[in-house]
Amino acid sequence: MSRISKEEVTRLAGLARIALTEEEVERFAQELDVIAQAVATVGEIVAEDTPATSHPIALENVMRADVVGETLNRDELLDAAPDAEAGMFRVPQILGEEQ
Repeated sequence: MSRISKEEVTRLAGLARIALTEEEVERFAQELDVIAQAVATVGEIVAEDTPATSHPIALENVMRADVVGETLNRDELLDAAPDAEAGMFRVPQILGEEQ
């Protein structure tokens, strides 16, 4: 039994101001119906004691501690750069901005 009709797809496309061909309406109605049926199936198998989750596997922060370490020497870096000016890298203009 279809839960998503072609008329509903047409109405939603109109609300979203999306132009769809008749073939697209038919295809989207079928695809959305498959999705709606899959969601309904999940809803049928979930027990009342099943906790709501946003992810099936528990996530934890795996980032390392933020520790200050040795830094690179700015003058050595700029000496190795193709072009530098006023303590900064100089790069070609790419956005058409005024200099």
